[in-house]
Formats: sequence, C-alpha cells, structure tokens
Amino acid sequence: MEPDQKQLAQLLPLLPVLAELGRTEHVTETAELLGVPQSTVSRALARASAVVGTELLVREGRGVRLTPAARTLLPYIEQALAAFQTGLDVVRDESDVVRGRISLSFQHTFGEAALPLLISAFRSRHPGAAFTLSQGARSTCLEELASGESDMALTAPVAPPGRNLSSAPLYREPLRLVVHHSHPLAGRSTAALADIRSEPFVALGPGYGMRSLTDALFREAGYRPRIAFESQDSHTVRGLVSAGLGVSILPPGGDAPGRTVSPGTGNLGWVEVPLESALAFREVGLSWRRRKPGSEPVPVRLFRDMVVTEGPGLLAGMVRQRSH
Repeated sequence: MEPDQKQLAQLLPLLPVLAELGRTEHVTETAELLGVPQSTVSRALARASAVVGTELLVREGRGVRLTPAARTLLPYIEQALAAFQTGLDVVRDESDVVRGRISLSFQHTFGEAALPLLISAFRSRHPGAAFTLSQGARSTCLEELASGESDMALTAPVAPPGRNLSSAPLYREPLRLVVHHSHPLAGRSTAALADIRSEPFVALGPGYGMRSLTDALFREAGYRPRIAFESQDSHTVRGLVSAGLGVSILPPGGDAPGRTVSPGTGNLGWVEVPLESALAFREVGLSWRRRKPGSEPVPVRLFRDMVVTEGPGLLAGMVRQRSH
C-alpha cells in the first residue's frame, strides 16, 4: 500500500468524528451526538492529528477551537462524506433497498388527512417502505421521539429545536370556536373570547397540543375558562358540543370543514365560527432526533427529507379546503 493510501485508510474511519467536531467544537457534545464515549472522540482526534502531521484542534476553556489546518481540511471532509452518502442513496434506490420501517408518532387530528397525504406520496415512490404509527397527545409524541421509540413526530405546536432535536414547520391552520348550531354565536361571522367567558368549555386534556394553544388564548383574553369536560379526542369534543354541553376551540373539522350541522340528528350539530385573535392558529411541524453521520436508516431520512421539502406544497390544498 502506498504511503498516501495508508494515510487515507487510517483517516477514513475518523472522518465522521472530525466532521461532527468541526460543527460543535466541543468534545462532550460530539460524543453525545455520535453515541460514543468521550475518550473515543479524544483518541480519534489524536490519531487524526498524528496522521495529518499537525494539530487539528486546540483546547480553549471547556471547549475546543479548530486550527487553521483543520478549517482548511474540514470542507473536504464534509464533501467526501456527502459524496459517499449520495453514492449509497443511488445504489440503494437502484436496487430497491428502501424497504425498511419508519416509526412515526402523531397527534390524533393529523390522522384524517395530513398524515395519509404524506405517507401516500412517499409510498408512491417507495412502495416497499413500511410504517409503524403511534398516535397520542403532543407530550406523548415528543416523549416517544426523545426515547427513540419513534423516528419522527408530527405535532402542533412545532417542537422547538434543541441540542439533539431538529424540527421544521409544515403548515399553519386557523383555530375556530365550535358551538351548538342553535347557540347565539352560531350565526356570527366572527366571535371573540370575551363572548364565551361565562360558557362551559369542553377542553382537551393537559399534555395535548390543543390544550396548550387554548390556554394561551385564554391567557391573552385575561381569564380562565370554566372547564365542564376534558377529553382525549377531538371527535368526542365535537360530540359534546353537538349535544349542547358546552363550547370549544378546535382546528377546522376534517370531515366537514366550515359551518356544519350534522344532518338527520335532531337537535345535535355543531357550527364553527372564526375567532378574533391573532393567536387563533396552530402551526404543524415535523421533529426528529439528530443522529451521527451515516447512522440514520435510509427510509427514515428519505421520508423526512420529502416531508420537509415537499410537505408544505403537498398539504397546501388540504389547508385551503379545511380553512374555508
């Protein structure tokens, strides 16, 4: 083996570590993101410096700082890793290897339209991909994501990016006041939170995304609602409103958007009224855990990339239909 080839063979296993160190400039954080002991990162850094023949990082306080040599080398390392990943994708796509399982957590209200649209678009390209779906409260979805039970979570509000978490917004939709069809507000073009101050309120339970949003709306209005019922499902909430047992605030109905009176149900039925509040909306987004380079399963990465780049366009028609 020629001397240059021998150096490359020694450096190749260290490239992902060097790339992550270049991004974080922190040994401990790099070790956590790559899922390896801190000593492994330190040894990799020492070996790389020895092979290259010059120091690549110098310690500075609790962190590290890239040397000029490392800053020169880093773009080439990133390009090499990106090119290799592209080659893997081509080989796997050509050989129809995209047959793994994607685990996705989502809030109940996305199961009617948003989630099926995204999965259908992906399966049209990769019919061999399988999905494990878990639905629940926003807090449950994010807990499953953090623990590794799911690869991604579809939630509203969008989870804020964190140390080991990335997220991207997909779409925004209005929140509506939901009242019985005979309610005095049912004929109004808009309603304010002050209009329901004395009304019994039907809420989703703590931990649900809609609960955090309605709590924020009532804080803005300056009062706490009189909660008559707490439910774990928006369909049940609409049913209680349809029976005249209170009012609620929800995103537009999935099966019958806009003003709705359920036919053939006697005195049952609900109507949606736009709310007069700048906070009366929810932003839906996708969140995922950061992984060490090359460790993310191909189907998971391909689905995430499709949702982030194409999801807003795919979902735009659904949002327009539900919002009018």
